[in-house]
Amino acid sequence: MDVKEAIRQRRSIGKLKQDPIEHALIEEILEAAVWAPNHANTEPWRFWVMSGEGRKLLGRGYAEVAIAEAKSGADAALTEEEEEQLRSTNEKKAMRAPLVIAVAVSPAEKPVVPVIEEYAAVHCAVQNMMLAAHALGLGTIWRTGDPTYHPKMQENFGLSGKEEMVGFVYIGYPEVIPTKAARVPFALKTQWVTE
Repeated sequence: MDVKEAIRQRRSIGKLKQDPIEHALIEEILEAAVWAPNHANTEPWRFWVMSGEGRKLLGRGYAEVAIAEAKSGADAALTEEEEEQLRSTNEKKAMRAPLVIAVAVSPAEKPVVPVIEEYAAVHCAVQNMMLAAHALGLGTIWRTGDPTYHPKMQENFGLSGKEEMVGFVYIGYPEVIPTKAARVPFALKTQWVTE
């Protein structure tokens, strides 16, 4: 698939079939990720490829975040039943696709590379993953939100120091055909500077 075509056609797809994905396709997606641009060749990304029971790693993270948040609220007491319900509901979030790739930034200790640029590189890696998956006939959605950045999620994946999760790429064969999208023409958001 032509890269311009992939860029224009790729859409986030939240409804994915549970059919397994061939290992070779997963490797192609990861290979695309590591070719993202990165300042001073720091390659600041880390990946966790979760399928089958392995998705429980992410499920535990979602559950621990939800329970911690519930316990920190005004009514901090939870019954065992309430905690188990929270755990069950949140663990299911990891099972919405047959494959989930967690992506984290691991900033280099090079003073020449600002941390913001390490995040930019990892975000480019995620975009490469999603474009490669689309070109292979797979659907993706990049899931983030408050639980992604919560200390309990960081702990769940063994992140330390300046490392931080940037999101979870859910991958599978599309269950639905995404609708076409439109964008504001670039001309409305562009200034041409020639002098």
